[in-house]
Amino acid sequence: MSTELLRLEGVRKSFGDHVVLSDVDLSVEPGQCVVLIGASGSGKSTLLRCVNLLEVVDDGVITFEGRDITDPRVDGDEVRSRMGLVFQSYNLFPHLDVIGNVTLALRLVHGVGSEEARTRGLAMLERVGLAEKATARPDDLSGGQQQRVAIARALVANPRLMLLDEVTSALDPELVGEVLDLLGELKDEGVTMLLNTHEMGFAREVADQVCFLHAGRIHEQGSPEQVLGDPQQERTRGFLSRIRA
Repeated sequence: MSTELLRLEGVRKSFGDHVVLSDVDLSVEPGQCVVLIGASGSGKSTLLRCVNLLEVVDDGVITFEGRDITDPRVDGDEVRSRMGLVFQSYNLFPHLDVIGNVTLALRLVHGVGSEEARTRGLAMLERVGLAEKATARPDDLSGGQQQRVAIARALVANPRLMLLDEVTSALDPELVGEVLDLLGELKDEGVTMLLNTHEMGFAREVADQVCFLHAGRIHEQGSPEQVLGDPQQERTRGFLSRIRA
């Protein structure tokens, strides 16, 4: 019996004549951290959006928890309720305080009562080091703090899978470390993550598997030691040399 939590087989996605994903095969097992790398426009963000059913694939199958979620009869909202998605922009509601942002979906989507939602929300803010900011407004927080609130919001519903889309790209360099440290802690706790990043040091340290995308295809995938340390494909070597430069 397969132990995979997520599997993509032959996934294709186009926008008009522009092919964004082409014959993508990928699997994620429980507790794994799988990191997508590649230049902007290589399809990394679209891949995450297809997994979360924010985009409809043109062909191929995505299986999550043993079920084909690309079946048009599937309830997308129900699938998304078991995933956490964090974007590069924080997408916090400025009129709500921090605890309100963290607990909103917990109450409205998952049907958790206000008191229990607040208890869980405060515990999650404690977990990400922001308990003292529960009553602050997003505009009063640094970018790194706002991104940690966004991660807390995604985690509070206990998702089976976390999807993280360039969560440090909008941050000032001095704030990147605090978010990456949190993701490393989540990895140590066994949180399953599929994420894209340009932070090669983080990928080398935390990833179980690294996938290099170019023009919508996975050109190379394997351990971080192999893909980042001894890449076999010329396109991978070229990308890594540009990143290092």
